Amino acid sequence: MIRDNLNFSDLDEIDRRIVRILVDDARISLKELAAQVKLSSPSVAERLRRLEERGAIRAFTVDVDPRALGYELQAIVRIRPLPGKMLAVQKLIAEIGEFSECDKVTGDDCFVGRLHLRSIEHLDGILDRIADKAETNTAIVKAQPIKRRLPTF
Repeated sequence: MIRDNLNFSDLDEIDRRIVRILVDDARISLKELAAQVKLSSPSVAERLRRLEERGAIRAFTVDVDPRALGYELQAIVRIRPLPGKMLAVQKLIAEIGEFSECDKVTGDDCFVGRLHLRSIEHLDGILDRIADKAETNTAIVKAQPIKRRLPTF
């Protein structure tokens, strides 16, 4: 895959519209996408290929609702590894499938993760696995008023 330094200025308005449309519906047909941006299907296919090659589009994916799979709770966990445990904690987080996201951050905590859980007891079991390697601070998510989204461009 060719990856050069793609700058915002490298995307014209049609490329931006293509990306916005795909964010809303990654399953849109090429024909419908072409109609919405007022280009031919081959032109849009070429633009998609270039956007993928340059790394602007990494994947076409689905948005699965964890609640439909029985994960009724979400928690945000701030994790501060004990001295000498940074790599062990990072590996452990990667092994725990309930972590849907985790960022390595600056500040007092080293990691901030998002967990999807079936119950509070489920959360306790996961935190117990981390307790001998790190301090944690947990918040239960009540609502998510802004879902993960792209910055405005």
